[in-house]
Amino acid sequence: MNYDVIIIGSGPGGYVAAIRASQLGLKTAIVERESLGGICLNWGCIPTKALLKSAQVFEYINHAAEYGIKTAEAEADFAAVIKRSRGVAEGMSKGVQFLMKKNKIDVVMGTGKVKPGNKVEVKGADGSTTELTAKNIILATGGRSKELPSVKQDGKKIIGYRQAMVLPEMPKSMVIVGSGAIGVEFAYFYATMGTKVTVVEFMENIVPVEDEDVSKQLLRSFKKAGIEVMTSSSVESVDTTGAGCKVQVKTAAGMQTIECDIVLSAAGVVANLENIGLEETGIKTEKGKVVVDEFYNTSVKGYYAIGDIVGGQALAHVASAEGIICVEKIAGHSPEPLDYNNIPGCTYCSPEIASVGYTEKAAKAAGYELKIGKFPFSASGKASAAGAKDGFIKMIYDAKYGELLGAHMIGANVTELIAEIVVARKLETTGHEMLKAVHPHPTMSEAIMEATADAYGEVIHL
Repeated sequence: MNYDVIIIGSGPGGYVAAIRASQLGLKTAIVERESLGGICLNWGCIPTKALLKSAQVFEYINHAAEYGIKTAEAEADFAAVIKRSRGVAEGMSKGVQFLMKKNKIDVVMGTGKVKPGNKVEVKGADGSTTELTAKNIILATGGRSKELPSVKQDGKKIIGYRQAMVLPEMPKSMVIVGSGAIGVEFAYFYATMGTKVTVVEFMENIVPVEDEDVSKQLLRSFKKAGIEVMTSSSVESVDTTGAGCKVQVKTAAGMQTIECDIVLSAAGVVANLENIGLEETGIKTEKGKVVVDEFYNTSVKGYYAIGDIVGGQALAHVASAEGIICVEKIAGHSPEPLDYNNIPGCTYCSPEIASVGYTEKAAKAAGYELKIGKFPFSASGKASAAGAKDGFIKMIYDAKYGELLGAHMIGANVTELIAEIVVARKLETTGHEMLKAVHPHPTMSEAIMEATADAYGEVIHL
């Protein structure tokens, strides 16, 4: 059982790395303890988007009269919505199984652990142990829901994102702790389905990693949708002894008690580093992450790490890119190191959020003199026709050389628009080139051109 590459973990980092390794002629095996596709396909990116689509369809039906359509009163079948989401996830996981067979990758089911001497020990569900060897071993064990000391998850009343996707019935009320991507996506889903939702965020703004203008717009949109938001607040304790939960929230005005059926802890993710053999192998970690170089070499030769367990953004597309770079380097190619400042971030609540590069605050802190343009979707013909006027596109340029420093979008389908900016930044496109690249009308995308025109004092439709 000797391989060129063994990968532990089959999420979007692991399975993509395995396929690329096989394409490059390397004999490859992948070790997975649960389901092919990892958290992303089974319990993260894909099934949550299926839930959000159901919520969006329900929202459309409830607002059909605004489009001149008469309908009977719609009713959400919560169990059917959950069932559809699970079906989508299962279909995607089967797709990964097919890709493994197509690319002649050996799949070893069980819990993998690295050992010294380029070995991997795999413990099966039946207690059996298999030992594999490889010249190169890649750790891609991913992450899990982070537990706060004051919000201990019991899987029933205090839950993480996995339980939030398969609740047996829709709760009447929910407190969501944290307003990152996971928190606000579930806030939109449950609020749209009819749950009374309160979001508690420790930082001053919701979606705190985003540009402040985006955070303020989402707050307005959420309030309009009936979602209560408490910023600069922290959950101090949760009492689950009664029928529901009593949540003690510390705010600037003092302590408040919120009663709800369910508390969802969405305070981020933590890397899966336990019991994977790091200590025995001597692989260095720092601040809960594996230490790697720009090609994902760990401190021990022949061992690599990618995805949520290393220091980059904990995003599926980052893990996939890291996996490809890692195996191309192993195969003797000369891949370009990943530019972590040109990674798009997407949040799929409604309105959607997409961003890449510097925020306005970060660009100023870096010493740039800026040209900033904004174009609201309320001035967009396509957005008006679609009935989706909430939001805007904000473009940030370096005033001296015209470098495209960042873009920040909030609105309908903006997650489909951000790739244009990623490619433009990769090609070192300037503001002048963005302005003079003709965008089609009527589209949401022409707001990119209009926001650029606003930055340079040439905006037409404002």
